[in-house]
Amino acid sequence: MSTAALSGSALPGAKTPLGRFRTGTVGGLARAISSNRKATAGLVILVVFCFLAAFPGVVAHDNPHAEIFAPALGPSAAHLLGTDAYGQDLFAQLIYSTRESLLIALVAGLLATVLSVIVGVTAAYIGGLVDNVLSLVTDIFLVIPAFPLIVVIAAYSKNGGDPILIAVLVVTGWSYGARQLRVQALSIRDRDFLVAARLRGERRWRVIVSEMLPTMTSLIVAIFLGTTLYAIVAAAGLQFVGLGNPDTLSWGTMLYWAQNNEALQAGSPLWAIMPGVCIAMLGAAFALLNYAFDEVSNPALRPVRRRRK
Repeated sequence: MSTAALSGSALPGAKTPLGRFRTGTVGGLARAISSNRKATAGLVILVVFCFLAAFPGVVAHDNPHAEIFAPALGPSAAHLLGTDAYGQDLFAQLIYSTRESLLIALVAGLLATVLSVIVGVTAAYIGGLVDNVLSLVTDIFLVIPAFPLIVVIAAYSKNGGDPILIAVLVVTGWSYGARQLRVQALSIRDRDFLVAARLRGERRWRVIVSEMLPTMTSLIVAIFLGTTLYAIVAAAGLQFVGLGNPDTLSWGTMLYWAQNNEALQAGSPLWAIMPGVCIAMLGAAFALLNYAFDEVSNPALRPVRRRRK
């Protein structure tokens, strides 16, 4: 994740499109996305996956769990991606797996971002012993290798379902964002508008929520996008190695069963390739949105375009 969102353009009075978040208008966000090609492309891909997750039956008409077809069929008009070794339609599995894969990524990304905001902003605003303790905890999670820790935690809670998987992703994915938010909060903690709010006698939580957080919106959005991207890849990796629930429908579990049945050697390459393609495309959507928000919030990152005569 880029640290471009740490720039001063996200502070009050900024004239960038994301600076208009300070007023709470949705129009600023719409203009920021529509004016950036990367954001537009990422949003289009994300909307397509959200549609597939919400209405899978509109696109895939077969039951993804039904073992009623001949096994290991090749692609055809009846089965666009063929069938697996159990006689299940691969296209239906791929479409219905979108819901769980997207849900895990969004929930884990949102919860990790909320935890990052609570820890990072609280540490910077309160300071003193609270800052030292929270910073120490953040540093510990930063230096611990993430994926081995994920594997160890998930192995002890094997087949624990989506809540356990999401909890593992949140525990291992919040620290980097908390460190960035702490740095940003320290840079604005003593600015005039926050000092004025404290002198007016406003409560601490109200100063943080109403005055401080709106100035950090671009960074919070960037952290959410980056954390969600991390959750997509990490969740698929855990499910692929068998540390998720193999009975659920997701792209990671499709890869798990494809590997167990040696799909590439058995003449069913699409069983393994298409879930990987979907994971890459969904990750690309969040990456494009993340890069776009960096460019919008930091003018130094925007591409230079020649004026048309």
